Amino acid sequence: MSFSNVHFILFKPQLAENIGACARALKNFNFTKLKLVSPKISFPNEKVFATSVGAKDIINSSKIYSNFEDAIKDINCVIATSSRIRKKNYKHLSLNELRKINFKQKIAIVFGPEASGLTNNELSYANYVIKLPTNNKFQSLNLSHCVILLCYEIFKILNKKNKKFNSKYKNKLINKKDLNKFVNFLVNSLDQIGFLQPDHKRKSMIENIRTIFHKMNLSDKEMRILLGIIGSLKDKKVD
Repeated sequence: MSFSNVHFILFKPQLAENIGACARALKNFNFTKLKLVSPKISFPNEKVFATSVGAKDIINSSKIYSNFEDAIKDINCVIATSSRIRKKNYKHLSLNELRKINFKQKIAIVFGPEASGLTNNELSYANYVIKLPTNNKFQSLNLSHCVILLCYEIFKILNKKNKKFNSKYKNKLINKKDLNKFVNFLVNSLDQIGFLQPDHKRKSMIENIRTIFHKMNLSDKEMRILLGIIGSLKDKKVD
């Protein structure tokens, strides 16, 4: 297990000060991988560097993406944060359950915009959704505070010298890029048979389908089996 396997993704961050504080939080707990998706500010800038204090190296090595799929394409497991429980069939994870995560694979912890958080579309790419326990009457957390809490919890797990992952799972888990290709293939196949109807429900149907597969932790072998099944069904003529 390695600190370098953990990537922190800020989706459409709005404030320079928060980005700098997030970089500082990463460095406090020995993390180095920061990704930004469509930041709402000019990045980097003086405010970012000022609030990052001694974490300028994290800012300088951070990567910027124009869309979410590109940011997670090399990731095996996405853990998305949310301030509320959604009426969707997401696989929820508590802070204590982070210990169950296999940190030998590439992990992404995703945080949404300060004003609105992640939408159902972004959450549909997640293996897990995590909600930090807070006062029910005042649940809103500053972005950098949320980041530092997750950094601390994961740091405790990775810093235990005797921590062992006794996984018997031998097959390689697929990354998000390959999984998205599979989901797109499935959606195209469903379009061909007119399944994604009516049109006004198409978007939510695709999000639900994506959610099913992104939370399954599929291996490359399992994905090949599913591709073969779908391919054979497409080729089969129905009388």
